[in-house]
Amino acid sequence: MDSKLVAAAEWLRGRLPHPPLVGVILGSGLGDFADGVDDHVTIPYGSIPGFPASAVVGHSGALVAGTVRGVPTVVLSGRVHFYEGHKMAAVVFPARVLGLLGCRTVIVTNAAGGIDKSFKSGNLMLIDDHINGFGTNPLVGANDEDLGPRFPDMSDAYRKDLRTLALAVARRQHVPLRHGVYVGVHGPSYETPAEIRAFRKCGAHAVGMSTVPEVIALNQMGVGVLGISCITNMAAGVLKQKLDHKEVLETTQRVKGDFVRLLTALVQALGTGRSGATEDAFRPVARPVVRPKARAKARGKKAKRT
Repeated sequence: MDSKLVAAAEWLRGRLPHPPLVGVILGSGLGDFADGVDDHVTIPYGSIPGFPASAVVGHSGALVAGTVRGVPTVVLSGRVHFYEGHKMAAVVFPARVLGLLGCRTVIVTNAAGGIDKSFKSGNLMLIDDHINGFGTNPLVGANDEDLGPRFPDMSDAYRKDLRTLALAVARRQHVPLRHGVYVGVHGPSYETPAEIRAFRKCGAHAVGMSTVPEVIALNQMGVGVLGISCITNMAAGVLKQKLDHKEVLETTQRVKGDFVRLLTALVQALGTGRSGATEDAFRPVARPVVRPKARAKARGKKAKRT
């Protein structure tokens, strides 16, 4: 396993107040959720060994660890992007660290442009699936078997049971929640109207410049993923107006109440183990992440048996 990943996870493990159960990755302008973490410690990305630093407005660039309604949680307040010039390994580095820390489920969030003409600025969209428009993949290159299989299955990248849970929680919280397909592109320029028309024909409902690489990496590791987009503006050509990052930040501030309430209730539901829609116990992930040391011990035992 990548020694930098192991070093970052071990360094954090000694500084976190609790072993985390849930991880949350916050997108542009969505950092208010981190303010509600109880008994928290805040660690700037620059202090964590091997962690890349974000330089995008609306991304604070800090790890916040504590509890949310009693559930041990680690929040990545901001992310790094492929368009900043980072390699894919760096883009997914923080998400992989969440897996190594033991997070069974990770909620990925983002600010996105609305492709579906029925969407409005401020809508929240549950991600059903995604289209990888980055032109590359974080798994390109030699495969690290300690992280997962060479060819991970992506047929349920945003797990159906987690999406069912999210819809049930949203209903209880009276938070309107749309759903659809997210297309991830590498940016940093906004898309052209022709590109948006093409994405719409491909079945996409929202577009953004993140999330897809992290979701691929987390699926490879066997971590359950739930995705939520905040529709901060309508994509190019939908409305007769120019696109501006300022609008993205203004919209996230406008909807932060619903967003924070929904995320808080989701983390609580994941931690308590009940979906509210079923009487069966809810299990956040089918295949737990194996820590490097545990995997090494398991291999040693297998060698002795043979």
